[in-house]
This record gives sequence, C-alpha cells and structure tokens, in this order.
Amino acid sequence: MTPTAEPAQRNHRATYREILAEPRFRLLFSTRAVSITADALRITTFSVLVFSATGSPLLSAVAFGIGFIPQLFGSLLLGSLADRLPPRALITGGYALTCAAALLLALLRIPIAASLGVVALVSLATPVFHGASSRLVAQSLEGDAYVLGRSLNNIASSGAQLFGLALGGAVVAVLAPHRALAVSAALYLGCALAIRLRLPRLQPGAFGSAPDSAQGEGGAVRASLHGAGLLLRGHTMRRLMLAQWLPCAFVAGAEGLIVAYAGGRRFAPGWYAVLMGCLPVGMLVGDLLVGRLLRPPTRERLVVPLIALMGLPLIGFAAEPGVGVSSCLLLLCGFGFAYGLGLQRPFLDALPPDRQGQAFGLLGSGSMTLQGVGPVCLGSVAAGLGTGGAIALAGGAVTLTAGWILTWHPPTSPVPVPNYSTGSENSTEQHARSSPAR
Repeated sequence: MTPTAEPAQRNHRATYREILAEPRFRLLFSTRAVSITADALRITTFSVLVFSATGSPLLSAVAFGIGFIPQLFGSLLLGSLADRLPPRALITGGYALTCAAALLLALLRIPIAASLGVVALVSLATPVFHGASSRLVAQSLEGDAYVLGRSLNNIASSGAQLFGLALGGAVVAVLAPHRALAVSAALYLGCALAIRLRLPRLQPGAFGSAPDSAQGEGGAVRASLHGAGLLLRGHTMRRLMLAQWLPCAFVAGAEGLIVAYAGGRRFAPGWYAVLMGCLPVGMLVGDLLVGRLLRPPTRERLVVPLIALMGLPLIGFAAEPGVGVSSCLLLLCGFGFAYGLGLQRPFLDALPPDRQGQAFGLLGSGSMTLQGVGPVCLGSVAAGLGTGGAIALAGGAVTLTAGWILTWHPPTSPVPVPNYSTGSENSTEQHARSSPAR
C-alpha cells in the first residue's frame, strides 16, 4: 500500500448501507439481534420462574446472573476452539445448545439447583461461538466498515435488550414463565437454522481452522490456556482489554443500584424502569452519532473524553438528585459508551491472526464476568455510603480509568509488538499505527 493510500484509508468513513451490503455480516447481524432478544427474554423469564418457585430474592438474582460469570472460565478453557473449528458448525451449535437448554427449562420441572447448573454449563460454551462469530465479522469487513459494523451491532444490542425485556414482561403475563421460555427456545432455533442454511461452509484456511502454530499446541484446554496467557501477557493487548472492561464493569455496578436508589428516594412506582432504560437509550444514541458522523481518527481521539462522560454524570448522584436530573445523568453516561468505537480498530490491529476468535471470546467473557461482579461489589459498598454515594464512587472509578488511559502516550516511531505465536517481538507497520490506546 502506498504512503498516501494509508492515511486515506484511515480517514475513510464507512456507511451503514456499505456494511449491510456484505451478505455474511447481514446474516450474522440479524441473527445476533434475534438472539439478544431471546437472551433478554430467557434471562428475565428464568429469574421470574425461580422467584415464583422459591420466593427468594437472592436465588432470583443468582438466576439473573448465572449465565455471566462462567463465561470467563469457558473462554480460558475452550476459547481456542473459536480458531480451530469451522465457524458455521460452531455458531449453529451454539444457538442449538442454548435452544436445547431453554426448551429443557420450559418442558421439564427440574430442581432449581439443576436448572441453574444447566444455564451455567451452557454459558461455558458461549465465548466459543461468540468468538467465532466476531472473528468472521472482523474478516468480512475492513477498515472503518468493521468499526461501523461494531457500532451497528451495539445499536442493535441496545434495542434488542429493550425489546426483549418488554417482550418478556408481556409474554410472561400472557403465557406464564414456562411457555415464555419455549418462545425464547423458538427464537434460538430460528437463528441456528438461518446460520446452518445461509452461511457457506468456509474452507479451513479462510475462516475456520487456525494456522498450524495454533493447531499444534495439543488439546483444546491446553491450547486455550496457553493462548489466553499469551494474549494477556502482551502489554498492548492487556491495556486494550482493560480499557474495554473496566468502565463497563463500574457502570454495571452503578446500574445494579438504580432500583434501590429509586426506592430509597421514594420515587413513584415504575420510575426505576424509566431510569434503567435511560442507559441503553443513551448508548443507542451515542453509538449512532459517534459511529455515523465522526471520522475514524476523531473517534480514536475522543476515547478519553467519552469515558470521562461516562463517569462524571454518575458522580452527580452523590447529591441524590430527583427523577428528572437522574434521568439526564444516566442518558449522558450511556452516551459515553460510544468510547468503545475508538478502540475497535487499535484492538483489531493488535490481534494475532491465529488467535482472533479466542481474543474476541476472551474480550466478551471478561466483560460479562466483570459486569456480573460489579453490582455485587457496589452493593456491598452501598451499605455504608448509601446508594447515591456508591453510584458516585463508581463514577469516580470510571473517571480515574479515563485518566489512566490518558497516560498512554502514542509513539512517534514504530514500537515492537509481541509475536503471540512465538513469544518473541517483531516490528510491523500495521502495529505501529498511532492510536489513543498505545
């Protein structure tokens, strides 16, 4: 590539029409949106089912989050399969497995402990097929089209979560929890069939199997642990993952206190749902505006300001504002989530080609795990500081994370980048591109 072509490509701003014209992305995008709707429906319905059977708020909360924490262990133990097996089989199998689990919970009256175990076991495999899907997207879209594709996925995720929560309440009211779980199983089945029938059987060298360097590491568990260790030992990769994990985890902790905050401030019934909906609405608007209107270098320069925008509004909860101000603060916080778009290209550039699937799986599973731990940690702090103080503490932690990222000075010359296949370092033009995540 010529020196003048490189800056032109980096400044090119893709369009939604351009990325939706890619058949492979269009298929993965549509099935992902449907599966997220099914996830929201299944998670909320299962939580209601457990509460109605036990009357225990604790078990209901465990049922809500049981599918999050095991994902990290699944990524560490099985993550290499995302690079070693054909993606069509992995993605189809993942949707089929979640369908079977939802159908099992819908049709059989099994003990609560066993049903929790079923959900936890299925979540172990989630990073594998999510990693394969993300790897396929990364290799189907290039340059800013990939970043805008991630933006479109984020927008669809926010909308699908809101729709899934609303659908869950309506379906449970009309059909009862067990039949609502059957509806989620039907949605998963539709995704599995769409992938099986419409995604081509890709050749091993193209998107399926990893190169020999990854395949020659022994069994799946050994290769997964080895690959995860190599990824996390890389300085740049570890920074980029933490930058995407920590702000989301702190905000998730704050989000977990919204119901208690609304109750403590004696807001009218139902306002807690409005407050909880402000975050995804802000996320949707932020991803749409930042992803569509700003050029790639501008997005990357705005990473730190947008993270600060996530944290600073939450600090305002220390004053325990009313409904109107709280809603505005949460909308601003949600808008700041668009910071992730500025990290997508640096993250993709830093990935070793033979471990892309595992890296995407590790990124997603680590984020989900920390978002499950965040509410527990902030909930314990709220006992001493109060809910408003705990939410403000989360905002302060997000702001400190922005300050930490601000200390990453972009290099003025090419910097050696870890070679994850051999453990040595090599210098490449691709990895020397300046970004806010250096």
